[in-house]
Amino acid sequence: MEDSDAISKLDTIRAQDVCILPDAATKTYYMIASGFNGVREWTSPDLVNWQGPKAIFRTPPDIWGDIRTAGIWAPEMHRYKGKYYLFLTFNTQHLLGEQWRQWRPRVTRGSQVLVGDSPRGPFQPFQNHATTPVDMMTLDGTLWVEDGVPYMVFAHEWVQITNGTIEAMPLKDDLSEAAGEPKRLFAAASAKWSEPAGEGGWVTDGPYLHMGKRGKLYMIWSSRNHAHGYVLGVAISDSGKLAGPWRQEPEPIFQDNGGHGMIFNSFDGKLLMVLHAPDGRGPHPLLFEIEDTGETLRIVKPFAP
Repeated sequence: MEDSDAISKLDTIRAQDVCILPDAATKTYYMIASGFNGVREWTSPDLVNWQGPKAIFRTPPDIWGDIRTAGIWAPEMHRYKGKYYLFLTFNTQHLLGEQWRQWRPRVTRGSQVLVGDSPRGPFQPFQNHATTPVDMMTLDGTLWVEDGVPYMVFAHEWVQITNGTIEAMPLKDDLSEAAGEPKRLFAAASAKWSEPAGEGGWVTDGPYLHMGKRGKLYMIWSSRNHAHGYVLGVAISDSGKLAGPWRQEPEPIFQDNGGHGMIFNSFDGKLLMVLHAPDGRGPHPLLFEIEDTGETLRIVKPFAP
């Protein structure tokens, strides 16, 4: 993972599961994605010209003690109470005690929070294991704050439970560890557009939350569909709370073999969503202007500065 000062356009960058943090403190957009057992970062003043990538985190070999990590998935960066936090999914080849015949290996995999004073790092872990329960296969943790309480919202891996779920777990105020047990928000099969993957399980990936202008809480999340591959849908909590109840929009918001989206506001007030497509080899970040209609989210057009 070599550092670079090159300037690139977004559509020339190859990266999957990207996250863009608009940092008001530095008037800079930070885009991160996984690298070879680390996290890469690009910076931009305008969402058009991106400098980088540079490594902001490389996984120490002993970060999980005797369990060797085998890669990072879907990093996210959040600014919270003056500090910067990486939410990382660490994958391993360490087998859990219970295995199923004719099924994917069930391994130690989990989402963990790291902290730093700058969006450029360095970032330090709080613990030598996942922030989520270590007996759960989890991935794609994101931050949501409700009534002053921070939560990690994450996917419980379908490989472990067949019908993947989205869960919410309260965190301590400094995000250092869990402050309670996870609670299920919904399962993948609750969306009619989510269909079983080849092995027979329903996928939950990449939850990201946005509070709507009329008090509805929106969640974008990704799954699989036989006709369209990787797709991105919208779940809605009409109560505006994590507790829901959650209902699924009948059709995906994006269904062209892409997904794992996140939402942010540009410095000039546009509501934007970034996702990757095509899923698989060689995906690119795609940026869209989206609209909160008051009832749901919809894509307006590709972002054009």
